[in-house]
Amino acid sequence: MRSIMAGTAVGPATSEDKPDDPLDLSSHRLSQIAEKIPTPSERWMKYLGLPLGILVFLALYYMPTPMGLTGAGQAVIACFSLALIWWIIEPIPTHLTSLTLMAMLVFCNGWGEEDVLKVLGYSVIWLNILAFILASMLVKTNLAKRMALMLIVRWGNSSGALLLAFFALNVVLAAFIPATAARAAMMLPILLVVARIYGASAEKPNNFGRNLFLQNVQAVDFGSSAYMTGSNANIIAVAFILSMGGQRVYYTDWMFANLPVVILAMFISWYIGPKLIFKLRPEHRKPVVAGGLEKLQERLRGMGPVSGGEKKAMAIFALVIGLWVTDRMHMMWFGFEITAVMAAFLGALIALAPRLGLLKWSEADIPWHLMLFSAGAYAGGLALNDTGAARWLVGSLFERLNIHPGIGFWPVYCIVIVMNMFSHVFFTSKTMRTLIFIPFVITIAQTLGFKPLALALPAAFTIDWVITLPINAKPNVIQFSTGQYSVLDSLKYGLVMTTVGTLLLILAGFTWFRMLGITPG
Repeated sequence: MRSIMAGTAVGPATSEDKPDDPLDLSSHRLSQIAEKIPTPSERWMKYLGLPLGILVFLALYYMPTPMGLTGAGQAVIACFSLALIWWIIEPIPTHLTSLTLMAMLVFCNGWGEEDVLKVLGYSVIWLNILAFILASMLVKTNLAKRMALMLIVRWGNSSGALLLAFFALNVVLAAFIPATAARAAMMLPILLVVARIYGASAEKPNNFGRNLFLQNVQAVDFGSSAYMTGSNANIIAVAFILSMGGQRVYYTDWMFANLPVVILAMFISWYIGPKLIFKLRPEHRKPVVAGGLEKLQERLRGMGPVSGGEKKAMAIFALVIGLWVTDRMHMMWFGFEITAVMAAFLGALIALAPRLGLLKWSEADIPWHLMLFSAGAYAGGLALNDTGAARWLVGSLFERLNIHPGIGFWPVYCIVIVMNMFSHVFFTSKTMRTLIFIPFVITIAQTLGFKPLALALPAAFTIDWVITLPINAKPNVIQFSTGQYSVLDSLKYGLVMTTVGTLLLILAGFTWFRMLGITPG
C-alpha cells in the first residue's frame, strides 16, 4: 500500500494497491474537504439557515437584558445561538461558522480578543493535532491496514458482527485509557480502512459508514461513563459529591451502577442504527472488495511479516498508550505528571524526528479546517462560562420548573436526568457542565431533604453522553473530520440515543439503582 501522502512508504506495497483500491487511503486525505452534492431538502435548509441564524441573533441581542444576566453574557448567548443554528443546518462550512463566531464574540463585546485568540493554544486543540499526526503514522506504515484486515477477517462475515466488535473494543479501552480523544485517534485509521472496504468514503458516504463512525462516537463518549476514571469530568463530579454532599463514591460503586446501563445502550444503538436510523442496503452489508473475505485473507497474507516500520510505529504508539494508562503513577515514578497531551506530544516528536521517526511534516494529514471548527466551538462554550451566561441559563431553567419543598423525589429525579442529559447539546465542555450542574443538583437535593447521592450520582452518569453534535466533544470532532456523515446525521442519531439514554437512566433509577441503594427504596 502506498503512503497516504507524498513521500516514501514505510512497509510493503502490493501491486493491488491502486488509487481506486478500498485499502488505499492515498487519495482520501482528511485535510482535504470532499465535495458533496446536497439533496433538494438540504439545499432548501441551506437557503433558510443563513437568515434564520441572523434573525435569532438579532432577537436575542436586542431584547431587554434579563435580570441577573450581564450585557456580555447576553451578547455571547446571541452569538452562540447563531453559530449553533449554522453548525446544524450548514448554510456555510462549519469551520467558517466557527471563525464567524470568534469574530462576533469580539465585535459584540461578548468576550475579549485575547481570550478568543488564545483558544487555538488550548490543550484540547493540541491533543487533536497530535492525535492526527499519530494516526498518519499508523496509516503510512501500513499498520492500520494490517489491523483493519485482521479485524475484518475475524469479524467481517457480517456488518453487524463487525459493528458490535467495535462497541466491545471501546468498552475495554475506556477502562484503561481515560483520554477520549486518544481512544478516538487510535481507532480512526482502522475505521477509515474498514469503511473503504465496505464502500464508504467522504466522496461517496453510505449508511454503513454513517453507522460505523457515529456508533464509534457513541462508544467512545458514553462508554467513558461506564467507569469513574473514564473522564476527568467524572472525577470532578465525585469530588463534588464528597465535598458538598458528604458521601464518597468508590470506583466499584460507579462501575456496578452504570456499566450495565452503558452496555445495554450500546446493544440498543447497535440494533436500531442499521435497522431503523440508517438502514443498511444488502450491498452495504458485505465488503465491496472483489472476491470477498477470501480475497481479503489473501491480501492480509500478502502483506507478509510485520515490517520494521510497523514495529517502530507499534513501539511509538505503545509508549504513548503506556503513558496514558499509567498517568496516576507518574508522580511516584518520575516526580512529575505527564499529561495526555504531553504523552501524545512525545509520540509525535519521535514519529517526526529525522532518521529516528517515520513521518515527514508534509505527510502529517492534519485537517486544519476541523481545528478551526473546534476552536470556535470551545471559544463559544468558554465565553458562556466566563461571562456567567451558562450559569444564568441553568439557574433560570431550574427556577421556571418550580421545584419546591414537598415535591416528591421521582419527579425531581426525572427532571434532573432529562436536563443533565440534553444539556450537552448547548454546552461544549464536559468539565463546564460538571462545574455548573452537579453543585446545582446537590444543592437542590439538600434543600428538598433528599440524599445528595441519589440525585447527583445519576446526574454524573449523564456527563459523558456528549453524542449529538460534532462540537460536543473532542472525539466527535476527530470522527467528523472523515466526512463520512453530516452534522444533521449526527444530530438525528444523537438525539435518538440521548433519548434512549435518558429513558434507561430513569428506568434504572426505579429499579437497578434502588437495588444498589443509590435511589430511595
